Amino acid sequence: MSENARIRTRLLARLAATIVVAGMLVAGLLLPWVGGAGLIARNSASLLDALPVELTDKTPAGNTKVLAADGSLITNFYENNRTPVAPDQIAEVMKQALVDIEDSRFYEHNGLDVQGTFRALATNLAAGQVREGGSTITQQLVKQTLLQTATTQAERDAAIEQDGVEGLSRKLREARLALALEETYSKDEILTRYLNIVYFGEGAYGIQSAAQRYFSTNAADLTLPQAAMLAGLVQSPTNDDPITNPENAQIRRNQVLQRMFDLGHITQQELTDVSGQPVQVAPGLAPANGCIDAAIGGFFCDYLYGYLTRELGLTDSEIDNGGLTIQTTLRPDMQVAGDQAVLNTLRMGDELVGTYTAVEPGTGKVLAMSNNRRFGCTGADCESVNLNVVPTKGSGSTFKVFTAAAALEQGYSKYFTLTTSDPYVSKVYKDGGKAYRVPNAGKGYPATLDMEKALYMSSNTYFLALEDKLGSVEGPVRMAERMGMHFDYAATQYPADQIIAENRGSFTFGTDGVSPLDLASAYSTLAASGTQCDPTPVVAILDRAGQPLTRDGKPVVTTDNCTPEAIPSGVANTLNQMLRKDVEPGHSGQTASRAYIPGHQIAGKTGTTNDNNSVAFVGYTPQYTASVLVWQTRAGKSVGGFGGGKGATIWHDAMTPILSGQPDVPFPPEDPEVAEGDTELVPSCSSVSACQTALEGAGFTATVREVDSGEAAGTLLGTQPAAGTRAAAGSSVTIRVSNGSAVQPEPAPAPAPVDPNAPPAPEGTGTGNPPGALGQPEADRGRGPDGTAGGRPGGGRTGA
Repeated sequence: MSENARIRTRLLARLAATIVVAGMLVAGLLLPWVGGAGLIARNSASLLDALPVELTDKTPAGNTKVLAADGSLITNFYENNRTPVAPDQIAEVMKQALVDIEDSRFYEHNGLDVQGTFRALATNLAAGQVREGGSTITQQLVKQTLLQTATTQAERDAAIEQDGVEGLSRKLREARLALALEETYSKDEILTRYLNIVYFGEGAYGIQSAAQRYFSTNAADLTLPQAAMLAGLVQSPTNDDPITNPENAQIRRNQVLQRMFDLGHITQQELTDVSGQPVQVAPGLAPANGCIDAAIGGFFCDYLYGYLTRELGLTDSEIDNGGLTIQTTLRPDMQVAGDQAVLNTLRMGDELVGTYTAVEPGTGKVLAMSNNRRFGCTGADCESVNLNVVPTKGSGSTFKVFTAAAALEQGYSKYFTLTTSDPYVSKVYKDGGKAYRVPNAGKGYPATLDMEKALYMSSNTYFLALEDKLGSVEGPVRMAERMGMHFDYAATQYPADQIIAENRGSFTFGTDGVSPLDLASAYSTLAASGTQCDPTPVVAILDRAGQPLTRDGKPVVTTDNCTPEAIPSGVANTLNQMLRKDVEPGHSGQTASRAYIPGHQIAGKTGTTNDNNSVAFVGYTPQYTASVLVWQTRAGKSVGGFGGGKGATIWHDAMTPILSGQPDVPFPPEDPEVAEGDTELVPSCSSVSACQTALEGAGFTATVREVDSGEAAGTLLGTQPAAGTRAAAGSSVTIRVSNGSAVQPEPAPAPAPVDPNAPPAPEGTGTGNPPGALGQPEADRGRGPDGTAGGRPGGGRTGA
């Protein structure tokens, strides 16, 4: 049998089945009946079964749109490219062309058309190909809707079954649903829905997508030649594709034009003028689809998609086929600024990776995700792993903040002072079988520091000694978790419980992999005065009708992602004031001065790992928190510098366009009780007895010590720590009293003028200085007998 004969046979069989179905329904077989072997069972007294929900939605779902915070389009998610339009957004000539070629009796029948089916059968058999539709537009709408909304392969197969009993069953169901649709919706609604759902080829579903794809125009502006060509595509969108098969497309277009002329809907002149022209197309690009096509923030888009599926539980099908509107938190201005800031320091695809990740304190909104890679593509500068989210390298001393926060919460003041050796050998923590020891990063670190200065100078020895005082790493680890850190990425992290069980003293030095997003989120808890907010990229998700998407009657997107007082507000506010000294001018030894933006209060902390293989800076204001991580892709190689270099520079460059021109938003003041911890103010006094009384009244133990001094014996020299500073409650304060050992004698009177007539002086006398008249230099005031500084502002507790 020839190919044409086989085509004709299949056409005859399919159209005959349609006629049988139509005939059975129209001829009166609409009463309750049961087909052979229970094949087709009527379960209600009415032919018009309840319509499936897919057929009750007036508008088919379009592409899911992803919008930035300012409403601009980031990208779309779709399986079928479709943009539904209203009836008045479709050119009348388009409607007429489709009706004429597919279902010329559309406005006369009730969903089934036996006469039209016979005519189509004769026309198509004579042509040896499909030239006119055998089913009504309403029937085609039913079939296409059930096919395109199928969620399983079985449902898809059932929607297109052609042969045997199953095929007949499908056609009967389609016919019955077509009748139901006609009773429910107007002809214009049915036609519009069909034009919005039918496939036109080239990935274009619906008339608006087709108009854009083939002609770069809107459905409302289609002309007669364009409408005729699109109407002709419905039956064979591949064979008659005007882009790949322009000759076939011209033939098919002219068939549509001839049919329109035969029905009196165009003139002879129009038929002649258009038919002689070749098809003309102006192909438009398909809309962006997925994160690889994102107009901005590809890595943010990737994070968003994972959040939708993992955190909110949406399926891929819901996202791709739901016609949703996803309103995100991405701020284009911050994304652009972050992108440029990273590239100011690192070229695209550099062997160094740089990430910039910004969140909003108090809400958890993710504002920007930048790095020097392109998302999802192939090539040296491309990356499919989300480096802004996945823990990769350590962030160094940024973790000292968690140790400081734990110490403040436990009552240690910001003035808590320790004197450490360099390197410092821990009395608590182990490194294998040996005591854990750390040096400072270079020279110039004072042996004696208080917590505030040790934090902004980033003293390693101080913070290991502070961990010793805490006795366990559990406090800092749990503090980090409460602030928003996670330790559950097995590839680069140890679980929190394991860190605690093994009492890893290295925790405070940020040696394990860290998520840049986690780090920004944790510091935002400080910026928000202790309110911890889980990061979120979504503000709202609207369904195809523009209403909040719900599940089990509840909105999918909620606003319960924040925990007030996750850490005490006093601890957070005190740390903010301490960390300002790492960035703002005027603090010797600070590490992050490059991040400073004049006119704004900015707090932050730098970090650097072993061999300078990775560096970090986290900076924040009350409005914004952003982490910067820079690391080497090659193990053991330095990035060049510390966290206060590339890290602080990128942060500065990213935030300068955002903060410039904005008024300064100050941090809340420190909490005096937290800042002072368990310390008390050392009182002033004017005598030894008065000092003893005042010190004991303030809760100190008074100790009197005589020291060498040029003052007269018994003179009060002051206290150590000095009056006006703070010391640990119950600690000993020394009252320093002069012993008079260095008092200089009264100078000898000047000799009388020599009388030349006077007799000479007796032998053994003279006019020189008596022994010891010059004395010894006065001892340094304010220094102890060992030469170390005495009381200093904020001396607090002292320790080894």
